[in-house]
Amino acid sequence: MAMELTRVSILVLFLLVVCGSSNAKVEEENPEFWRSQARKTLQTALDRKLNTNVAKNILFFLGDGMGITTYTAARILKGQLQNKTGEETVMTMDTFPNVGLAKTYSVDFQIPDSAATATAYLCGVKTNLNTVGVSAAARNGACKTQKGNEVTSILKWAKDAGKSVGIVTTTRVQHATPATTYAHSASRKWYSDADMPAAAKKDGCTDISSQLLNNTDIDVIIGGGRKYMTPKGTKDPEYPKDFASRGKRQDGRNLIKEWQSMKVGKVAHYVWNKTDFDTVDPENTDYLMALFEPGDLRFETERDPSMDPSIVETTEKAIRILQKNPKGFFLLVEGGRIDQAHHNGRAYMALHEAVAFDYAIAKGLELTKEEETLTVVMADHSHPFTFNGYPFRGQSILGKSPLWATDMLPYTTLMYGNGPGHKIINGKRPDIRNVNTKTKDYVQLSAVPTESATHSGEDVAVLARGPMAHLFQGVNEQSYVAHAMGYAACVGADLRHCQGQTTPDLGHTTVTSDRNGAGGVHGSAVLLSSLLSALLAHIVLM
Repeated sequence: MAMELTRVSILVLFLLVVCGSSNAKVEEENPEFWRSQARKTLQTALDRKLNTNVAKNILFFLGDGMGITTYTAARILKGQLQNKTGEETVMTMDTFPNVGLAKTYSVDFQIPDSAATATAYLCGVKTNLNTVGVSAAARNGACKTQKGNEVTSILKWAKDAGKSVGIVTTTRVQHATPATTYAHSASRKWYSDADMPAAAKKDGCTDISSQLLNNTDIDVIIGGGRKYMTPKGTKDPEYPKDFASRGKRQDGRNLIKEWQSMKVGKVAHYVWNKTDFDTVDPENTDYLMALFEPGDLRFETERDPSMDPSIVETTEKAIRILQKNPKGFFLLVEGGRIDQAHHNGRAYMALHEAVAFDYAIAKGLELTKEEETLTVVMADHSHPFTFNGYPFRGQSILGKSPLWATDMLPYTTLMYGNGPGHKIINGKRPDIRNVNTKTKDYVQLSAVPTESATHSGEDVAVLARGPMAHLFQGVNEQSYVAHAMGYAACVGADLRHCQGQTTPDLGHTTVTSDRNGAGGVHGSAVLLSSLLSALLAHIVLM
């Protein structure tokens, strides 16, 4: 039986090769097509000159969960949405000339979460799972260990240097990635005071939402998260009958009103819908807080364009407000729901989020000048997301491999190593011959059953263009990214670039145990803390 299946597989594979070749474009059958293409690419590389300017602006795009497989599959989908075969499509991200890899592990785990990774690439310090804006000396969920171990982000460095700063996200603005730009928290889940244990409040820790107002004067704040800003029971303006959307705060504070009162004398706008958002004039706006949902924003394919702007529109509004500052700006733009779609095992959603993210990058490049703006694109981590089988050229990226498995059943070319899509019943996979796998609600098959797909631990791509973009090459620790951006723009501790100095600054080479270091935890203490982190890790919202 096994021998017969092998013969069948070889025959099918042979037919695939023969038939598949007919899908190739005629020009691609000519060797000169590839040679000419390569010569043009080579000449472009040879003609490239290093941009050693000091970066006036930093435009930082973070695709949450956008690992290499997601990047590749999104490229194909983007082309196929334009009625092309897809594989040859050039994403905006593909045009970045400098590419490197970042190691994503956290101090306590081989595979990280978005809080630990954000602390690395934004604050320049690796830390523990589930913690935001603190060094690895802080412990997951332990408020007392937070104090004295805070680390600041490049957004704070830029603000201290006189630049305007902003965050744009498709998640809640209190979520791990945006929160790390301004907050210091022993738990990424302390969105509001209602999410904090009594012991943490007693020990003096504050929730992430309150830190959004108090820690750094952020010029532009765009995303979701209204319910963490208002008193418990406050009706949501968009969903007044939905109890889950109502305010959560137990301290009675209305942080939205507090933010507005803090901006007296400035032109500051708070908006929660697209109509009001569209009326905001960037040229006459000093501050903008736009919170379009009680929690995270809707997926791009489910977004109501009459109520919520796209990530392209929010990116444009943010840049136009921030770029009025003659000293420049720092802007974080996060495609945060790529990750959440992957956790749900929904490749359709994840890839459409990534395509929208790429369009936002294009808008960012359109609105800025490369000679003065360092633009960096990267992922924080990946997912156990695979691209497999032998699909024909131009076959739908969301389709099925024409080469079936040994159980004589088809499978999708995109699958997960673990997640909610585990569907083995009585030792058999489901027969998907008559199942449409190209819909937004289809959940890809996973090898291992988990309630939510986990992250994965492989390196992620870092792409850069603009001033000092050549620093983003090679394989580096993820924590290197913040320091390279800071050096390029002369913000933070290392100002050598604007001083014309390239030799090592000995004042910053000593490992200490100050608030920006991890110092002082060794031996059994590290082991104990790792065990405690492992016990707490199952509650992490990745």
